[in-house]
Amino acid sequence: MYGSAYIDKDEKFVGTAEDEAQLLEVFEARIARGEKIEPDDWMPADYRKQLIRMIEQHAHSEIMGALPEGTWITRAPTLRRKLALIAKVQDEVGHGHLLYAAAETLGKSRETMINDLISGKSKYSNIFNYPAKTWADIAVIGFLVDAGAIINQLLNAKGSYGPYCRALERICYEESFHLKQGYDAFVALATGTPMQREMLQDALNRWWPPMMHFFGPSDKLSVHTERLMRWKVKMASNEEMRQEFIDQYVPKIWELDMTLPDPNLKKNEETGVWSYTEPDWDEFFKVINGDGPCNAERIAVRKYAEQHGRWVREALMSKAPATAVTPFA
Repeated sequence: MYGSAYIDKDEKFVGTAEDEAQLLEVFEARIARGEKIEPDDWMPADYRKQLIRMIEQHAHSEIMGALPEGTWITRAPTLRRKLALIAKVQDEVGHGHLLYAAAETLGKSRETMINDLISGKSKYSNIFNYPAKTWADIAVIGFLVDAGAIINQLLNAKGSYGPYCRALERICYEESFHLKQGYDAFVALATGTPMQREMLQDALNRWWPPMMHFFGPSDKLSVHTERLMRWKVKMASNEEMRQEFIDQYVPKIWELDMTLPDPNLKKNEETGVWSYTEPDWDEFFKVINGDGPCNAERIAVRKYAEQHGRWVREALMSKAPATAVTPFA
């Protein structure tokens, strides 16, 4: 009823302003009732645009996030850690494919998304542009980065777009395993030898600023936030997610007698709100726009994989003649 008949080949609305207003009213009422929007349903152009941007960036982040951890598979300290890390990296790549498939339902091809990633047109999480120097970095990534991702993904799984929510339900199950794996490695180092604790503390000191960047700057300056939250594209503000992350995981770090490089980090027991040193947002925007410690390296690896895997894709997509099969006599 409210499908493609109202959209032309250039994805532009066809109809009167009254038609569009009526469709928007029905669309928003469905979301208010908690219904899911499906690919064939009518949706505002900005809803489609913002979902493509968000799901595509999430897919890129899953793929790029596997790179720093993948470099440690051959150097994991034990066979058990190696097997767990292999499984995790495999999961992350699988998550990327699920998310690309969800984004494709909105009309953007996977090939275009990959090309936009390699060219720098599309972004991915800033935190995956920092080096993993030691095994302790892998423990911190597995514990804190995955913790931040779960907070974001559990919220978005309650959003309004059906394909994205269903993909996130599966992803969150697997991320819970990744979090346990990371926490186990984190605790092993925190309760290990003085050298192991020192290595972990160094990793914490380096990764804490990127973690404070992880959820992004305040939404107050965004003109889109109110509408996106009404449409359940965005389920919580960046600051709300950052506060939830700090509240859940800072006490766990302190319980292990590890410190964090922020003397202003403390909780107001009356309000439950944490105060902290304002993150360096200039650094955040520098990294997100391609000028971080590992941006060029990460994109180069992805570009290499795209170029050297092209022959496989072309072979799979070619229309080779079917081979005749002689039945058994």
